Amino acid sequence: MNTHIQLRNLGLFDARVPRYTSYPTAPHFNTNVGTPDVTSWLSALDPAQPASLYVHVPFCRRLCWFCACRTQGTSSAGPVAAYVETLKAELKLVKEHLPEGLTLGHLHWGGGTPTLLEPDMITDLAGAIADVAPFASNYEFSVEIDPNEIDDARLDALAAAGMNRASIGVQDFDPVIQETIGRIQSYEITKAAVDGLRARGIRSLNADILYGLPGQSREKIAQSVHKLLSLSPDRVALFGYAHVPWIARRQTMIPTDQLPTPEERLELFNTARDLFVWDNYTEIGIDHFARKGDGLEVALRTGKLRRNFQGYTDDKCSAMIGVGASSIAKYPQGYAQNAPATSKYQEAVRAGRLPITKGHAFTPEDHLRGRIIEALMSEFRVERSDLVARFDLGQAAFDDFGKSVSDAFPAMLSVSSDEIAILDHAKPLTRMIARHFDAYDMAQAQHSSAV
Repeated sequence: MNTHIQLRNLGLFDARVPRYTSYPTAPHFNTNVGTPDVTSWLSALDPAQPASLYVHVPFCRRLCWFCACRTQGTSSAGPVAAYVETLKAELKLVKEHLPEGLTLGHLHWGGGTPTLLEPDMITDLAGAIADVAPFASNYEFSVEIDPNEIDDARLDALAAAGMNRASIGVQDFDPVIQETIGRIQSYEITKAAVDGLRARGIRSLNADILYGLPGQSREKIAQSVHKLLSLSPDRVALFGYAHVPWIARRQTMIPTDQLPTPEERLELFNTARDLFVWDNYTEIGIDHFARKGDGLEVALRTGKLRRNFQGYTDDKCSAMIGVGASSIAKYPQGYAQNAPATSKYQEAVRAGRLPITKGHAFTPEDHLRGRIIEALMSEFRVERSDLVARFDLGQAAFDDFGKSVSDAFPAMLSVSSDEIAILDHAKPLTRMIARHFDAYDMAQAQHSSAV
């Protein structure tokens, strides 16, 4: 049977499912988790184990129409400077509850556009973070870089602060597509940013590229991928454009009649995927690629690949503290999210409160199902030995899981008493197969397309 017909019959091209960067997913967070929970979770962190810290900067000079992130526009440095002061105040509140001696294994600045910060703001914020928790040995400090919003002074400040990995959003290099999605960024500007990073010793480079954009064709995405490969990033995220105008109103600017069909989206993905594989990148999960020796490739090879709100990661930390408006933290006990609106976030912090608005406390079943979903999304298989070691799962329960999912997806999996594995031709179904293990009500949220 034709692969497209198989996927159509299984509902892939019509399905909207989570990306599973968390379990449960953010739409299922609730107000039962608040500041008292988070202060307790912070205090319970083991100082012998490094933690991660995520810093969210929501500001952008311009709002790209394709983007569904929590961002807001600004034309001046004033709001950004005020926001940095609020971040510093929140960091002090966090520090009050941290155990002595905690260090940071991973630090990530995301947004928005963190590189809107002036050089002195970068230095100031980095110093405030170091005052809360210094870097552990073998730390990673990554920053999302907008090539349109970076210069030598900012690069110098970031390098001096310890940045050793950079992430650059490319989306697509075709100028017509760029104009259609409201993101003008030439190859020359992008290359200049890459050259500036490497000149300062930043050798680890991530890049994001999108498929499924309006007007995109196999020829156009191939041209963009070839240009991206000329920059030789260490890892690449090949994300599908998520058209969710009910979440991101700015996406109403995207002409829907120019969007590729689900079948065309799959062809665009496969075109880009084949080029990355041809250039000797290793496939990582459903949408990442990495050079040999990159941390993601090593994590996949050694069975230590994980998934969090930034996608696939080699972050081994058991906790990720989140600061900034809308930031989500993950602790061994559950998730906690800050107030999404910048004004509400700043109001809470200025009043001396951690700005928690909702979250989710894990149940034992959450841990089990979350691990199954993470294993499927990362390695396309679930091993019974792993579930036994983590959760003392019995053989009968594992067999029930295997029978249930194989009945739902006939001829798509290899199921034995020891393993549930997704077959190669069914890997485009991974998110749908993962959803089979999701115990939460999908009707509560409107997710992006499965392809």
